[in-house]
Amino acid sequence: MISKDISQNFEVFSKEDLIKLCKMYAKNWLAHDGCWFLSVEECDGMEKAIEVDKKAWEKFSSIEAKRIMAEFGIKANGGLDALKAALPYRLYASVNRQAIREEDGRLIFEMTDCRVQSARRAKGLSFFPCREVGVVEYSVFARTIDPRIKTRCLGCPPYDEERPYYCAWEFTI
Repeated sequence: MISKDISQNFEVFSKEDLIKLCKMYAKNWLAHDGCWFLSVEECDGMEKAIEVDKKAWEKFSSIEAKRIMAEFGIKANGGLDALKAALPYRLYASVNRQAIREEDGRLIFEMTDCRVQSARRAKGLSFFPCREVGVVEYSVFARTIDPRIKTRCLGCPPYDEERPYYCAWEFTI
């Protein structure tokens, strides 16, 4: 029996198929992220799962930022402009709605629709308490772009009142 190479040759894909593929890859990655988190939670509880999740995001956020910078020509130490250029290239940007605005020398990033939180809300579940993980994720991503960037959470579950976003982050130098 002769084996056939079934590796993907992205050059032959249509633009539409490449877009679908990117979105599917992002959804699959997010599903995997959720699966491993739930597995740790089932074995060791929510506190341990969050602890492990923070460690994973600390490593991944730096890798993701470096790859985005390399692939899209974003210069290191480029300040808030570099961060603003990099954020839309994050893996989950194709499955979550996001907004970025500049305000008084600050960059404000809002996750206006989060696939994870929307799914939990649709199932009648409480918000996933992602603040601790988000602080690590966004701080490391921003610092990898430019070590001078400071990150502050403006709002992230858990919170009590309704907001026009699921999470919001402020970046300054």
